[in-house]
Amino acid sequence: MQNLERPRGTIVALGGGGYSEAPYVPSLIDEHILELADAARPRVCFIPTASGDAAIYGERFENAFAGRAETSVLSLFCQDPWGYSDPHMLLEQDVIYVGGGSTANLLAVWRLHGLPTILAEASANGTVLAGISAGMNCWFEASSTDSFGPLAPLRDGLGFIGGSGCPHYLGEVDRREKYIGWVASGELPDGYAVDEHAAIVMRDGELVEAIAEQPNRPVFHVRREGDRAIEEPISVRMLPGAAS
Repeated sequence: MQNLERPRGTIVALGGGGYSEAPYVPSLIDEHILELADAARPRVCFIPTASGDAAIYGERFENAFAGRAETSVLSLFCQDPWGYSDPHMLLEQDVIYVGGGSTANLLAVWRLHGLPTILAEASANGTVLAGISAGMNCWFEASSTDSFGPLAPLRDGLGFIGGSGCPHYLGEVDRREKYIGWVASGELPDGYAVDEHAAIVMRDGELVEAIAEQPNRPVFHVRREGDRAIEEPISVRMLPGAAS
């Protein structure tokens, strides 16, 4: 885990969904992230490191946010059409949105390019940090990941949020069973499990609320008690405009 003091600021951690699904459906969670930025035309930078800077992922981002934000993509693999930008450009953003893919690879590449310190500074200055799947995992101390093939515990996150995170909680086979087992055994610390199309909003390291853009998308705080793990449901606020 990166030895950084936890930065102040707002983080929105999505368990799945958002703009990245194909075919694209407007995302209420993404709209809420823009509202949190509190800017007429927010500057939003997408970081697709976890996918190896897959071009299609960046294109989906740009298409989804076109007309609503001033968009940019930080490509640490120097991919066309974006090339390479100095990561300090993140300090100029209202929102930094991290895509999914390999959590382990994302963390390794970010550290080589100095992103943990830059992201902490951006957050402390008021930039909203957001991310989906691996882009959720990265902010925690630890997480459930398939970066190595089979699902495995990873205790190597940035630590911007204490404890562990588990995205895709009910949306992917074995996610729930494995995560409960790792918390019960102590392989992962207590943490948050977030289903597809749901998210948690954290501020200064504390939970503000859980939100969802579809019904029946639960969020849990999972904690160890003796030799077992307890799922504690967190009240989820349905965002305005969500189907009932």
